Amino acid sequence: MMSFTEAVGTCLKEKYFNFNDRAQRSEYWWFALFVWSGTIGLTVLDNLIFNNPSGYGILSTIWGLALLLPSIGVGVRRLHDLDKSGWWLLIPIIPIIGFIILIFWMVQQGTAGQNRFGADPLN
Repeated sequence: MMSFTEAVGTCLKEKYFNFNDRAQRSEYWWFALFVWSGTIGLTVLDNLIFNNPSGYGILSTIWGLALLLPSIGVGVRRLHDLDKSGWWLLIPIIPIIGFIILIFWMVQQGTAGQNRFGADPLN
């Protein structure tokens, strides 16, 4: 199991643009927490500094753009851990049910041992 700092460091330093390996649950969820907490914090800061009621300020937009590729990368690697194609990351295009299916998959335990996307990240 990865810690918060290990997960963020892995996604931002080692695997910023990596769509090929596998990611364990803790890596995915710790990075998701990092992204969402930063987004919420910067949105609040945007609203306080720039009095922007729309919720889309300059700071949160820069944050989102900077973390877009590592967020997609860790999502694809998480699906690879479940022995699914990274293209399944697009399933939320289907309203409501697609998002529910994706969340359900992301909380599942990964494939034990080797799969077609590489070695088990827990070993």
